[in-house]
Amino acid sequence: MSAPTTVYRNAVVFTGPAETAPQESFAVAGDRFIAVGDLDAVRAAAGAEAREIDLAGAFVTPGITEGHAHMLMLGEALGKVQLRDADSVAEVQRRLAAAREANPDAQRITGVSWRFDIFGPGERPTAAMLDAVVSDVPVVLDANDLHSVWVNTAALEAMGITRDTPDPVGGEIVRDANGDATGFLLETAAVKHAWSYLESVATDEDRDRFLANAFSAYLETGVTGATEMSFGYAELSTYSRLLDRDGRLPFPVNAHWLLTASGDLDTDLAEIAEVARIRDEVAAKYGDQWLRISGVKFILDGVIDACTAAMRAPYANGALPGPIWEREFALPVAVAADAAGLQFALHAIGDEASTIALDMVAEAERVNGPRPERRARVEHLEYVADDTIARMAELGVTASMQPVHCDPAVLDNWQAVLGDERAVTGFPWHKFREAGVRLALGTDAPTAPHEAADNLFIALTAQSVLERDRAPYQPERVFTPPQALEAFTVGTAYATGRDDELGSIAPGFRASFVVWAANPLVENPELLLGASAVLTVVDGEPAPAAP
Repeated sequence: MSAPTTVYRNAVVFTGPAETAPQESFAVAGDRFIAVGDLDAVRAAAGAEAREIDLAGAFVTPGITEGHAHMLMLGEALGKVQLRDADSVAEVQRRLAAAREANPDAQRITGVSWRFDIFGPGERPTAAMLDAVVSDVPVVLDANDLHSVWVNTAALEAMGITRDTPDPVGGEIVRDANGDATGFLLETAAVKHAWSYLESVATDEDRDRFLANAFSAYLETGVTGATEMSFGYAELSTYSRLLDRDGRLPFPVNAHWLLTASGDLDTDLAEIAEVARIRDEVAAKYGDQWLRISGVKFILDGVIDACTAAMRAPYANGALPGPIWEREFALPVAVAADAAGLQFALHAIGDEASTIALDMVAEAERVNGPRPERRARVEHLEYVADDTIARMAELGVTASMQPVHCDPAVLDNWQAVLGDERAVTGFPWHKFREAGVRLALGTDAPTAPHEAADNLFIALTAQSVLERDRAPYQPERVFTPPQALEAFTVGTAYATGRDDELGSIAPGFRASFVVWAANPLVENPELLLGASAVLTVVDGEPAPAAP
């Protein structure tokens, strides 16, 4: 029996490539597009028995592939105390006190997305600030960049942190003059202690709920594929349970295993071998239609807000931190990962870190030879030198960037800690385009809002979603609508190695597409603000509506 065929007509269809003119109709048979173009040609391809749906002039794009996400963390964050718009320590305290009062039986209070600019000059988060409002249960608050965690005294005790607890490689337990932990955990200290603690108290039922929350939230906003950037054993088990139960995921996910810099080369190389083994086992059991372990993620540096991103020149306070992965470990581990067929995703926010990232790619190519399927990608690139951009073009490295990271409302501290001309030359989207570097756009949720339409708005305007009266940040950087839409679809599909099946409305591709309420090609971008998808379709099937 042949698959049912549907013609979607009377639409403005952006097919994926920026240079391609919009079309008026397309046809879907089963889970594949079979035709796109003028209505007569599409009808001829679909056949006389095809049903037709009139889209009433609506704007249609390929489904958005989220270029950089943390799925379980997003699903969990949706239930945490939201702090992104808290503009003072007092407001954070008020929200935590309210959460404790509303949940008297809670065993812990978690929050997300506090901003560094709520603290005064020279001030840093402390446990005492949180103890003042919640002292009886652990309080664990993720910073907006997910690279720092602010905790109370009860949380320090629950995590087993004492003055004798050593700093992990690439991280810091901030301490006072007496050597006692202050309640501020940076980089790998946040991962090793805060994240591990929360993971240890979460149940499988919790994690299943977190993943379901993330899928639902993304589908509502037009996302039909995602790049999972913090994959580990907990994620592997959670995704596997869903695949075992349903035989599929709500949309395809490409996963990058999160590596931890151990400071020991043999340990790091053994982790690469283990990831390759797990990748092969997952592929043998489930195939790769829905879950594909594509590669590994190296976190090469921290973040600018905390002055932990690796820069070529000092911050305004004189700090000049080194990378999390030193070259003597990063290069041989990269070569081993590449030899195992694992794609690189290289977190590099500062200009020194992105230099190291490209050294890793170049070393892998030197040792292992050219590989078309390598498709190395560098994540974030918030401040990057011009010579690095040219080198990325030469090496064929994708720039994976997140417009929501430069919402002007979250840049005050970012600009202040740089303190010089670097503060007004960040996030150089235009320079990547001019150099011919392929761009893949995402959100890095939950470090930033996950909504695709709001992310697109910032890409088109450089304006703030969070505070509409803010001046735009360097608007000469903005994308045209076709450029941005291509980077959200074709660009992200290429970066995941699925550009032969996702990212375009074209015959033979998987029939994942989105119908939008606004058309950014011709309408005011402000119509995108807060917009959800009218219809999200994955592999020919409409996604369930949000409850």
